[in-house]
Amino acid sequence: MDFIQDWLINMGVEGAMVTYLANGIMIAVIALLSIIANYVTKRVVLNVLTYYIHNNRYQWDNYLLERKVFHKLSHVVPAIIIYYSSYLFPAYQHLIEKGVMLYIIVVVLMVLNAFLNAINDIYNTYEVSKARPIRGYVQVVKIFIYIIGAILLISNMIGESPVILLSGIGALSAVIMLVFKDSILGLVAGVQLTSNDMVRVGDWIEMPKYGADGDVLDISLNTVKVQNFDKTITTIPTYALISDSFKNWRGMQTSGGRRIKRSIYVDMSSVSISSPEMIEKFRSIHCLQDYIAQKELEIQQYNLEHQIDELNKVNGRALTNLGTFRVYIECYLRRHPKIHKGMTCMVRQLQAGENGLPLEIYAFTNDIDWGVFENVQADVFDHIIAVAPEFGLRVFQNPSGHDLKQMLTPEQSERPERGYS
Repeated sequence: MDFIQDWLINMGVEGAMVTYLANGIMIAVIALLSIIANYVTKRVVLNVLTYYIHNNRYQWDNYLLERKVFHKLSHVVPAIIIYYSSYLFPAYQHLIEKGVMLYIIVVVLMVLNAFLNAINDIYNTYEVSKARPIRGYVQVVKIFIYIIGAILLISNMIGESPVILLSGIGALSAVIMLVFKDSILGLVAGVQLTSNDMVRVGDWIEMPKYGADGDVLDISLNTVKVQNFDKTITTIPTYALISDSFKNWRGMQTSGGRRIKRSIYVDMSSVSISSPEMIEKFRSIHCLQDYIAQKELEIQQYNLEHQIDELNKVNGRALTNLGTFRVYIECYLRRHPKIHKGMTCMVRQLQAGENGLPLEIYAFTNDIDWGVFENVQADVFDHIIAVAPEFGLRVFQNPSGHDLKQMLTPEQSERPERGYS
């Protein structure tokens, strides 16, 4: 500063103008140095660092680069130059130092935020991240960092020690608990979800209360983001997964089988004891040949042992078309290439009702893909409905217009409809 002032005096500048011009020149020099330092840092140092990161065998440092940790850190360089140049302006030194410190605190907060995001990204590259996500914990750490940063900013502005502000926070604990209620509940819920392995990123969950039915995209401190099958996004409070019930389909996905549990309704008036002609017809079905032979021998031995009069069909034991049909469906399911052979496979009767006798198919497909599952299920029931008449059975449905039309006499069906005016 003295050198500049002497130079200005030698140039013929007099009075207070010397001080003003010297300060202006010094400010311009400091600004130029800051611009050059910022340019060198970003254009030279960062480019060299980027080249090294992209050409080494490590991947974790790429996430630091993507989150721009080093770019944000470069903003500190000009601030340091300004801070150490503040003594050149004694009248404003304290104000300049305070302003620079506020700026550095903000930059450090931005760097720490980017660094924590990079840590979360690096952790997500490992398989364990799906079972033990840390996004919620990262957000808790961010909250503490922001609180500390806010305390440092306020204490720097008012010129008081941060300890004084920290002592005053105790008196505001009730307000803090109210403001951060959701965050605290989310933190506790996140710990329970993680420790009990209740939900992971990628799980298919179903929560009708919140209209959620799809895959978990993200588990954060306050919310769980679910992408429904119609591609809409549902956001659920994290603590709701602890306080409310939800269905997690991960067990189905890991088991390798998806359940078919659907019924057809048989018209009970079509159920009958199989006649010899029907038995001969059933015998020609490959799936039933061994069953028919075994049952006939078993029934014959039973009737002989108990001296059953077979002239009356009510006496003794006999094959029924419904029982044979049920055995056929079981055989068909066990031979189906898309039905899981290692899981439960059965056909059972349920309680009869006004819609007929429910015949429920309970089996598992060996492919958990939704589209494949629906195709297999449709294929199975297409076949069952189509072959039911071959066993003398009728599938029940409420009368349709076609059924009522079949009840009309030929004269009634050919009579033209009467118009109304």
